[in-house]
Amino acid sequence: MSNANPLEGAQEVQQLLVDYAKQETLEPLKNLGRYLGLGLAGSILIFFGVFFTGLATLRLLQSLDPFSGSSWMSTLPYVISIAVLGLAILAIYLTLSRAKKKVRT
Repeated sequence: MSNANPLEGAQEVQQLLVDYAKQETLEPLKNLGRYLGLGLAGSILIFFGVFFTGLATLRLLQSLDPFSGSSWMSTLPYVISIAVLGLAILAIYLTLSRAKKKVRT
């Protein structure tokens, strides 16, 4: 007969389960947090890029002579800037929807 303690085997199994749970839950969550952080930072930078591009487009149009006339002509740069940004959003949406369809098939 062996003098081995039966609790040693149970403790070993418990430690194995704890190590496995940490490996399969904590490490993927850390990786997910890193990807979410990078995605958030990227989306903020893209937002500011689009915002300043729209603002620059507006200021450029306002500096042109044809838009400095009557009151309704001075509103056209705003309308054009919003339309350009709307078209950019539409193009991004269509591109992403096509890419999503390709991924699914």
